[in-house]
Amino acid sequence: MQQLSSINDLVIRFANVNGTGSASANNLFAKSIFRMGIPVTPKNIFPSNIQGLPTWYEVRVSDKGYLGRRNGIDIMVCVNPQSMKNDVESVRPGGYFMYDSSRPLAKQYLRDDIHYIGIPMIRICQALFPQPRQQQLLKNVVYVGALTALLDIEVDVVKTLISEEFRKKEKLIPLNFQALEAGIDYVHKHYQYPLGLRLERRNKVGNWIMIDGNSACALGAIYAGATVAAWYPITPSTSVVDAFTKYAKRLRTDPVTGKKKYAIVQAEDELAAMGVVIGAMWNGARSFTATSGPGVSLMNEFIGLAYFAEIPAVLIDVQRGGPSTGMPTRTQQSDILLAAYASHGDTKHPLLFPASPKECFEMTAEAFDLAERMQTPVMVMTDLDLGMNDHLSPPFEWDDSKQFDRGKVLNAEDLEKVKEFGRYLDVDGDGIPYRTIPGTHPTKGSFFTRGSSKDEYARYTEEGEAYKRNMDRLLKKWETIKDLVPGPEISGTGNSKEGLLFFGTSAYAALEATDRLGTAGVKVDTLRLKAFPFNAAVRDFIEQHERVYVVEQNRDAQMRSLLMIELGIDPKKLISILNYDGFPITAGLIVNGILKFHPEVQAIVGNGQQAGPGDATVNRKL
Repeated sequence: MQQLSSINDLVIRFANVNGTGSASANNLFAKSIFRMGIPVTPKNIFPSNIQGLPTWYEVRVSDKGYLGRRNGIDIMVCVNPQSMKNDVESVRPGGYFMYDSSRPLAKQYLRDDIHYIGIPMIRICQALFPQPRQQQLLKNVVYVGALTALLDIEVDVVKTLISEEFRKKEKLIPLNFQALEAGIDYVHKHYQYPLGLRLERRNKVGNWIMIDGNSACALGAIYAGATVAAWYPITPSTSVVDAFTKYAKRLRTDPVTGKKKYAIVQAEDELAAMGVVIGAMWNGARSFTATSGPGVSLMNEFIGLAYFAEIPAVLIDVQRGGPSTGMPTRTQQSDILLAAYASHGDTKHPLLFPASPKECFEMTAEAFDLAERMQTPVMVMTDLDLGMNDHLSPPFEWDDSKQFDRGKVLNAEDLEKVKEFGRYLDVDGDGIPYRTIPGTHPTKGSFFTRGSSKDEYARYTEEGEAYKRNMDRLLKKWETIKDLVPGPEISGTGNSKEGLLFFGTSAYAALEATDRLGTAGVKVDTLRLKAFPFNAAVRDFIEQHERVYVVEQNRDAQMRSLLMIELGIDPKKLISILNYDGFPITAGLIVNGILKFHPEVQAIVGNGQQAGPGDATVNRKL
């Protein structure tokens, strides 16, 4: 029988039951590999109910830094009978299926092209631990121990992580050590080890960290000076405000008086949360909200108010599967059009597209400066994969001398020099007027903030010409914004006839697909969008290529539509490569989409596999 063999190149999936304590054990496994200096990325695949349904945890390991998800599991650790049939089928020929052999494995789960590793996890725990709850929890550590022996993971690394995890509950450390060693001992007595698939210490992660995008966004808000977070809980954005609360308690609390210098407001719904945000920003406090697609829909009315009244606001949209309730615990990039044109009437909103935790941190911080400088709502568009999964990331950096950009804000001294203050006057020709913060001056600089039609001095009017002047000025401001938001990241020789355009977490798969296409002689230039509106570089890139593949994770090719609407691009020039099954897009899917236009290339071989719908993705420069 074929036997998979590689060093530091594998995909392992854990099949568990939600609510059984497996998450910490699986995380222990992934972090152990990280501590050995090997590039690794985990993906948590979980149901939207509280407890009892199948949950999976995938770990991708690669010396070459291929860190995205791929179909075809090398090692399956299955402790959930509910999902066992599909779990067995997902193992690659020559791969390994580990299961709890406390009971015999039914014949229906047997294949003659994979290897079976039976570990009597429950029986081991019953012999070691008297309490049923301990047995249930520690069986997860038993399989981590078995994998430690089978994959040649350094035992001291695993034990160090256990000690760190339970440093505040030291009584649990010996129990976890005991379970870990029991799994190791069982493998030593019953199996040849290590497997053909094994791990070997490297020094390829340097000083990088593992962190999820939601925590990174929260830190970005903290460092940007945010003091108010208003929200309504919704998966997968809830942990943004949870993390902000944790960091604010530590960094926004007076060490002498204990006084909290921040406010966390859980509103009655998403619309109210957005109202709190724009009210706080109008009053001078840096404020934000975090939500997902359904929340953005509910916030539309207040988003439109902030656009028309020109009040700064920051919104973090952690996108999930839709429409309606959709798939709350699956990832998509499906709020693009909703966010770009949120609210009724003629509205356009700047969007930022981070592709890594570091960019989540940086772009969230930048969003506050952009919102105040441009006096408009700015949305940071992440997704569930980036937001809720741990990713390898360079350490975050911050310049302590940085000054926040509050934009065109007149202080009391400025107002003394102004003959007549017009809140919506364009005095500089860039479409952005000057504003004041309430209470700046006892008599000057006041105005009525309204969402209804007004003239340049904020006076109510339904005169058509006044309304048109205001809308034309907002359009002029939009042109100014194009040069303020981050420009795209472009790479390649510039000589290719084809281009590949992508954004957000699609970058992991797109960059690896580019490498593999190049190996087969198919050269493509790449452009990673970082923001909307699109500047001249985006138009130039598309015009310079005969065909541009647009990679996105939604059904309706929303980014392609946005490019056509805003840039007037010929639809025939933009070829969609789409993924909307709720899982992160793969390099194999992108490669196959492009090869349809290259019949001369029959197959691309990468990592010993033919390109297919589930091949690996890569983490190159992000």
